Amino acid sequence: MSRGGRPGKKGEMPERKCIITGDVLPVEGLIRFVVGPDNQVVPDIAGKLPGRGIWVTANAEVLAKATKKGVFARAAKQQVSVPEDLVAEVSRQLGRRTVDLISLTRKSGKAVTGYEKVKDWLTKDVAVVLLQASDGSERGKTKLRPPVGGHHIDWLSAAELGLAFGRQTVIHGALASGGLTKRVVEEALRLKGVREKTVASASGKDKTAR
Repeated sequence: MSRGGRPGKKGEMPERKCIITGDVLPVEGLIRFVVGPDNQVVPDIAGKLPGRGIWVTANAEVLAKATKKGVFARAAKQQVSVPEDLVAEVSRQLGRRTVDLISLTRKSGKAVTGYEKVKDWLTKDVAVVLLQASDGSERGKTKLRPPVGGHHIDWLSAAELGLAFGRQTVIHGALASGGLTKRVVEEALRLKGVREKTVASASGKDKTAR
């Protein structure tokens, strides 16, 4: 095993070690961080920034522990500063990356929105991913069944899905196989891990993000 994880066999997802849990996982389930020129920890969502990667499981609770225990400094072997809103920033960047990928999928003809169009794709087994807004009507969303053996992504907001489809808001969307769909699912699952823990609601109570 190489330091920090395994490179993986040809065709397989490379693996890295989470600095908090110690688990060696495929990189698709981790968030990469690097130390910037100002010694500040920076999330590298696309995995392209220069520098030695520091890997943390894509989970809100694990990320929160990383910001409080000084593990970034130990992993980097130097003094670093960690933004207080690091978890929120990771969520924001992952959300934007997922939205951008859905937008590119739409432009390639592999995505539709609107209840009737989505229903048609699901009925004809064209859709492999059902997209539904986290803040959409639960009653309305239950009228559409996720594709068998496919994915149901329902943790993006109506406004986020709206950005992806060039509209103000979107409640229902669907993706066909091929193109960037696999990457959409990978990024969306990382985003789910970051968002699925308890978050403060507007009323001051806690709720579990889906």
